[in-house]
Amino acid sequence: MLHNFGSINLDHFYHVPHLVRPGETLASHDYRVGLGGKGANQSLAMARAGGRVRHWGRLGRQDAWARDLMERAGVAVDALELVDEPSGHAIIQVDDQGENAILLFPGANHGFTPDDLDARLAEVAPGDWLLAQNECNALPRVFAQARAQGVKIAFNPAPMTAAVAELPLEACRLLFVNRGEAEALTGLAAGTPAATLLDALARRLPDTETVLTLGGDGAWYQHGDQRHFQPPLPVVARDTTAAGDTFIGYYLAAVQADLPPTACLERAATAAALGVQRLGATESIPDAAEVEQALHHGVDAP
Repeated sequence: MLHNFGSINLDHFYHVPHLVRPGETLASHDYRVGLGGKGANQSLAMARAGGRVRHWGRLGRQDAWARDLMERAGVAVDALELVDEPSGHAIIQVDDQGENAILLFPGANHGFTPDDLDARLAEVAPGDWLLAQNECNALPRVFAQARAQGVKIAFNPAPMTAAVAELPLEACRLLFVNRGEAEALTGLAAGTPAATLLDALARRLPDTETVLTLGGDGAWYQHGDQRHFQPPLPVVARDTTAAGDTFIGYYLAAVQADLPPTACLERAATAAALGVQRLGATESIPDAAEVEQALHHGVDAP
């Protein structure tokens, strides 16, 4: 089982001609509200991929529909608590080129107490996976206890903050980073070549499997002396929201199915390529049948 200590947000989407500039007032083409948050997106992606995932989360009581949506998708939600607090939410701009900018309010995602976490961690067996992002509070406690219990930790340090550098990242079995996160963790300059980033990450975390995602430039896996490249797939992005989360959920479902890293990369990249051709966050995450078809016939297959 994989336990996802993850955020749940309500996403407010605004489709705009370009991302709003300082001092500018800009009319949007469209407005929608949907389920999001990196944690919820990754749980949904993993469930749609056929993986076994249990979500640890906190959600405002008035937004119980979001919990129900996750449950219908196959996510175990018995560790998801409804609380009398505002849910986390995000203001998401998506421009005509498919790029996005996000303003995040953590809300209930930052309300985990030591007792909450101890109760959840008591239900994790040695050898289970624990997935975390950087949108919930109390990460140092979760890392320390999971490590002591022999739990395999997968971590996606997004959004990247200075506090991430203080975490015991060497405890991670698997680390997912994009270019900006890799540059921040290694102290290298923006635009550093991928090979140099991977070398620096290997020096810092020699025992950790690392997946470096580069959006339209593909993705890399490395561990020890292994290094594999997944080329980008030829699609035109309409909306990149949740693309990285889709990649991570599908990758972890493939790990759970004992597939080799090259197959994990291929499945994850294919799922993300399908997702960026659609608008929205959770709405864009494909199901396993769609990914299987694309693996055999291409991502632009009908």
